[in-house]
Amino acid sequence: MAKVLLLVAQDGFQTKEYHDPKYVLEHAGHTVVTASPDGGSAKSNIGESIPIQIVLRDVQVGDYDAVFAIGGPGALKSLDNEETVRIMKDADAREGMPYGAICISPRILAKCGLLRGKKATGWNGDEKLPAIYEVNGVSYKREPVVSDGRLITADGPSSAEAFGEAIARILQK
Repeated sequence: MAKVLLLVAQDGFQTKEYHDPKYVLEHAGHTVVTASPDGGSAKSNIGESIPIQIVLRDVQVGDYDAVFAIGGPGALKSLDNEETVRIMKDADAREGMPYGAICISPRILAKCGLLRGKKATGWNGDEKLPAIYEVNGVSYKREPVVSDGRLITADGPSSAEAFGEAIARILQK
């Protein structure tokens, strides 16, 4: 089975967006590894603490079969950095490797050019996503989960389980 890396904010990851896909993937037989900028433990948007297995700077993408960024109120502050961009660009460069993001985190992928020419969704509670995507050459789809080849994006907590299911489906191929 696959080894999936989930990137979370050190402080303020969205708990449902983390736990639902993790549950789906683990119950499909996959191994989930959690990474954050500082390691140790990360705190969710509701104050829950989870253990971190690897620090972003130590991630070697070739050790994984898929990489996804989790959203939440801390994602832009904690994951919009050179290490996340390095990891996601490396995943994109590996033929056949699934990658993507949920909630606000697809904005990080758009900003670094990884969504250019692709269909994607994401959190749009501030109504800024269509403009962000337009500037970055992304076709915005107002759907809960959007798959474009091996890229998977989702719009938020209500789609977290479906996001996990989409990841599990692509890993079966």
